[in-house]
Amino acid sequence: MNTPASPAIGAHRAAATPIVIVGHVDHGKSTLIGRLLHDTGSLQEGKLAQIVESSRKRGLHIEWSFLLDSLQIERDQGVTVDSTRIPFHLGGREYVIVDAPGHRQFLRNMITGAADAEAAVLVVDAQEGAQEQTRRHAMLLRLIGIRHVIVLLNKSDLLGFDEARIAQAEADVRALLGRLEIAVEAVIPASARDGDNIAARSGKAPWYNGPTLTEALAQVPPPGSRAALPFRMPVQDVYRFDDVRYVAGRVERGAVRTGDRIVIGAQGQVATVVEISRWHAPESTVAGAGESVALRLEPDLVPDRGDLLFPADDAAAAPERAARIRTRLFWLRSEPLRAGESFTLRLSTAEHDVTVASIDAVVDLDTLTLNPGDSVPADGFAEVTLAAAHAVLFDPFQPGLSDGRGVLVDRFQRIVAGAPLIGAAALPDGARAIHPTASRVDAHARARARGHRAAVFWLTGLPGSGKSTLARRAEEDLAAGGSAVTVLDGDTLRAGLCSDLGFSPEERRENIRRAAHVAKILAESGQAVIVALVSPLRADREMARQIVGESFHEIFVDTPLATCEARDPKGLYAAAKAGKIPEFTGVSAPYEAPGAPALVLADGDAAALAERLAAFIRREVAL
Repeated sequence: MNTPASPAIGAHRAAATPIVIVGHVDHGKSTLIGRLLHDTGSLQEGKLAQIVESSRKRGLHIEWSFLLDSLQIERDQGVTVDSTRIPFHLGGREYVIVDAPGHRQFLRNMITGAADAEAAVLVVDAQEGAQEQTRRHAMLLRLIGIRHVIVLLNKSDLLGFDEARIAQAEADVRALLGRLEIAVEAVIPASARDGDNIAARSGKAPWYNGPTLTEALAQVPPPGSRAALPFRMPVQDVYRFDDVRYVAGRVERGAVRTGDRIVIGAQGQVATVVEISRWHAPESTVAGAGESVALRLEPDLVPDRGDLLFPADDAAAAPERAARIRTRLFWLRSEPLRAGESFTLRLSTAEHDVTVASIDAVVDLDTLTLNPGDSVPADGFAEVTLAAAHAVLFDPFQPGLSDGRGVLVDRFQRIVAGAPLIGAAALPDGARAIHPTASRVDAHARARARGHRAAVFWLTGLPGSGKSTLARRAEEDLAAGGSAVTVLDGDTLRAGLCSDLGFSPEERRENIRRAAHVAKILAESGQAVIVALVSPLRADREMARQIVGESFHEIFVDTPLATCEARDPKGLYAAAKAGKIPEFTGVSAPYEAPGAPALVLADGDAAALAERLAAFIRREVAL
């Protein structure tokens, strides 16, 4: 597989320095990049004429942002929808400029664009100051770990480059970034449109003695070498050629040499590297960071995709190993994140089943402080603890390095969070022996075996509305047809699992939380689960939906209060009205009807309603 020749490690062309441009929509990021490329002679041939013509057709002065508006949607809506990467040279040094979107709808693209940036230029309108997206972008810079931040106070010409007003704008931005512990290397008053303080010093601000933007960029150090760090190589795949097995992957840090002893993954097997092979590349007995290689090992072990290879003879060089991991994350899904939800954590080539064990703190974007919280809103930032089904090997996240950066993926393979890992979490008392294991039988296999899919059908309604009656009749109907079905009703749960709970709002919520987790476990075993609980509050039912996931169906048993009172099968309404039962739903405590239930059961006798319920469940679980 090898060809002759043998270059030394590190004999590669210096890597380009990635610089990400971020900021609030309409604060001038794209204009800045167009102007910067023009003023430094970096525009491709013919681009200037193209910009001039595009501007003329629209009756505009030269609009530098047209350089980057390659998608028609951007010109139509006036927002940047994707990150754009542009090679750029300054003083004989190569950079990569990344234009990251500012509009809130496209923030997830910014994570991709800024992930490997060495420095950031935060563009702030000098008149408007820091806006909501400015704060979000600043939080992302901290989350991603950008070490070098330059602030460009754009549109300073609209303030007449007034020293006092610009000083106030600078103080406000520095205070914002200071609360996030982000060091600012320069704050530059500028006009991207006119070129003031971009590549040349402006005569409009004689009082300013700081660097121009190009001078500040030239001071950004080049990316640090990863060659001196302990060796890491995530396994991409294992190949076999002529009865010889090769372990393929990319060396992410450090170096590996023939003769080195390495550890394979969490299982801890040790092997010796007897050959390092490359495809269409010079032969060498050593491979360094950034190289994609194939290793032949002795003994001939078979690692799994995602296994992490690391040095065997230096305990200090080993990665962390933990089943509970603390992470800071940026939440991308439109629905809030709650504790108890399960995802796949992707770290390089590895995938791990994890559950959100706790939400430890949520960022208040107004004050940029960490506060207690039980959920993470869309586009929110938080610190959470993840619990894995097995030990995870990882290097904690460090600013300036790509280690410990992962994403959370839902069951539909959608990325729902960026998740830098910041270390092993402290385990609660008694939890060190808890290592939940993931099933090796997937949902599709269970559905094929049972003849139907699994789901949870959550019946809510006033006390006495008939939830349990309908659930039991539907259960009988479905079971007679061969379906695997289970009913969880309130009285059954409170007689056993929840016998320690009362009826305060907090205890009701805990009752619902436990019921949701039991329903989830039963559904994961392949069953159709019918839950019959008053669950009077929308927030509590939403918590149950988040725990169960996509298979949750809310069903409203819409029986009028007068009918429930007339039935009063347990005498509860009478006791509540007599003051013997405090906080009784429908009498002294509220009931919040569902806003958009999947099914409403009303206006019919019990047999007809149960038949409707059973028919609905059959449709939803049918293969």
